[in-house]
Amino acid sequence: MKNIFLITKREYFTQVKKKSFVLLTILTPILIIALGAFIAFMMKANQTDHMFNVIDKSGIFEGNLKSRNSIKYVFVPENTEASLKSSLKEMEGIDGLLIIPKLRENNFDELEKNTKLLVNKKIGFDTKTDISSDLVNIIKLEKIKKLGLNENQIKDLDKRFDLSMENVVDKNQADSSLGFGVKTVLGMVMMYAIFMFILIYGVRVMRSVLEEKNNRVVEIIISSVKPFELMMGKILGVTLVALTQFSIWIAMSVAGALFLNTGFSAMQKQIPAGSETNFDELNIEQISTEISHSLLDLNFPLIIIVFIFFFLLGYIFYSSMYAAIGSAVDNETETQQFSFFAIVPLMLGVYGSFSIIKNPDGPMAFWLSVIPFTSPIAMIARIPFGVPVWQLVLSIVLLAGSALLMMYIAAKIYRVGILMYGNKATLKELWKWMRG
Repeated sequence: MKNIFLITKREYFTQVKKKSFVLLTILTPILIIALGAFIAFMMKANQTDHMFNVIDKSGIFEGNLKSRNSIKYVFVPENTEASLKSSLKEMEGIDGLLIIPKLRENNFDELEKNTKLLVNKKIGFDTKTDISSDLVNIIKLEKIKKLGLNENQIKDLDKRFDLSMENVVDKNQADSSLGFGVKTVLGMVMMYAIFMFILIYGVRVMRSVLEEKNNRVVEIIISSVKPFELMMGKILGVTLVALTQFSIWIAMSVAGALFLNTGFSAMQKQIPAGSETNFDELNIEQISTEISHSLLDLNFPLIIIVFIFFFLLGYIFYSSMYAAIGSAVDNETETQQFSFFAIVPLMLGVYGSFSIIKNPDGPMAFWLSVIPFTSPIAMIARIPFGVPVWQLVLSIVLLAGSALLMMYIAAKIYRVGILMYGNKATLKELWKWMRG
């Protein structure tokens, strides 16, 4: 234990004293926010405003077909159709001509069939879909009016049905739509956090082992310590590095959230009454309150404890695998063929967890959160929705047992592979080392 502690201490301080660690720890949250803003900017920059002339021979669309943010409709007289068609190619600022035929005997199918959109440039699929949607909505209203319904009755048809749900077994499990969304987002964020940490720091362990092997430093080190002690020291050292970085990011996130909350409150107070920006209409206060209540209703001590447990056990499980891979190969190119066995289960856990959103208590959710290869990812995605205690205990026991087994197998491979040079490892060779 003394040797493991010394190696852990050395590995930890070697990592945290690097300038790259400090820069990445501080810059990563900023870069993530900047990347999100840049992606939003690119999506916005790629949007193009379109203007279409509209000839409405049916008489039901003019006054009802409203322009939207990216599409502007300009109604023109019927007698301009021929001239607009002939000059459409040379028109500047007009992207197309929408021609709606006469409505004969309330035959909306024929109207749809004969409606044409003439364009002088390529327009996106979303633009075409938006125009079709605008036309369909108006036709729908016209069909309803033919049934003799007034405007209030028509509006009443689109009224939402907010179903109130109560769980008679566990009253805390009754979620509103927004509450369910809060749990979903929280589960996905924690799931991706664990996935990225296991992947990034597992690869870091593998590269550290491979670097010491290629530099022949390991030959000197194992003259004083056992290979198992060296491997465990590396894994625990990098684990502490990950926890340090994660703790800093949590503190930065909490500070940022408090700052934004204070800033938003101050901004809301400074907005004069009657201004165009009406927060009441947006129901921001109501939404914020419901989100806050949904978060406060969660069992955060349990979520945090489960998160730490599954992160540590999952990381030890996969970093042992990565350490074994690093010791079995001579260069990073060869690591790719073996890294497949570590990456695929993690990816299955990530993408399989999307099914948890639809049914947190379903059979797929259960098996993904119990099988050790996927449980560090799937259980974290599932825990905000509530998990039966016996399933949680079963998952932890299986994951802990599997982590110990993986450490034992990795130590067997590490003991032999760390001193093997020039001999390309195969699955057959690895099997021999595990049995030895």
